[in-house]
Amino acid sequence: MHPFLRRLAVLPLLAAAGAADAQSSPPPPDCRAPEHRQFDFWLGEWEVPAPGNQPMGHSRIESILEGCVILENWSGGSGYSGKSFNLYNRDTGHWEQFWVDTTGSRLHLVGGWAEGKMVLSGRQDKPNAKTGLTQHERITWTPNADGTVRQLWETSNDDGKTWIVSFDGLYRRPAATP
Repeated sequence: MHPFLRRLAVLPLLAAAGAADAQSSPPPPDCRAPEHRQFDFWLGEWEVPAPGNQPMGHSRIESILEGCVILENWSGGSGYSGKSFNLYNRDTGHWEQFWVDTTGSRLHLVGGWAEGKMVLSGRQDKPNAKTGLTQHERITWTPNADGTVRQLWETSNDDGKTWIVSFDGLYRRPAATP
């Protein structure tokens, strides 16, 4: 018998085993608890202007995977783009973000909701070329009363002793077109 046909013959057996597992194991917990909804203020379509009100980028933030993950789709005016996957990790009790972009970089941040803001922080994988120290990143998202969201990204090149602003953006809903 051809190897492909042999694999096809096994599929009904695998499906039956999966159905038996589904009947015997409880359903996975859902993501409707309040802690899973703390970042929902960021959901939607956003324009992020540069200083002088010139367009800098666009971001579409959406809820995926049964509401368990928030997906960010960022596209900048210069062709740079990236995505982040954000989730409340019920095992650790913290929020996490996994950022990936068109430069091949990735960043893992951890944190949570505090004092009306989402604050996540992490470290770059390799030391800063100038200082030899690991670069730390901290991003704070603040929902504003007018419906905008401020994203403040700060970087430390001295192990968190001092911080400089890397990005300070105001996420605004796109203007409705008539």
